[in-house]
Amino acid sequence: MNWYIKVLKQYSDFKGRARRQEYWMFVLFNTIISIGFMFLDKVLGTNYGDLGEDGYLETLYSLAVLIPYLAVTARRMHDVGKSGWYMLIPFYNFYLACTNSVAGENKWGENPKGEGNSSEINQIGQE
Repeated sequence: MNWYIKVLKQYSDFKGRARRQEYWMFVLFNTIISIGFMFLDKVLGTNYGDLGEDGYLETLYSLAVLIPYLAVTARRMHDVGKSGWYMLIPFYNFYLACTNSVAGENKWGENPKGEGNSSEINQIGQE
């Protein structure tokens, strides 16, 4: 749940990098919460549309997390060394979201895992 809250706190941060775990935990919790709102919409009868499959609560929730989702996806693309615009390419963005981080620093910042960062070298010998 901490990963989900971290993404919400960085809702408008399209700079930097996001680990795979941060991205996928947000996607997991987002899916679980959306399913919960879908169920709640059916129970409360707040569905709309011809077939009644869309609900007001789920739609409001989806709109509320749209910007944080785009931001964490852009940061995930940065983590693999690509521009955030790569999230618009179907299937390839899924491949990139599953790919391991680029080791070390890239133009979007240091590796969030800490692997290969030059700041690690500066810490040698210090306690």
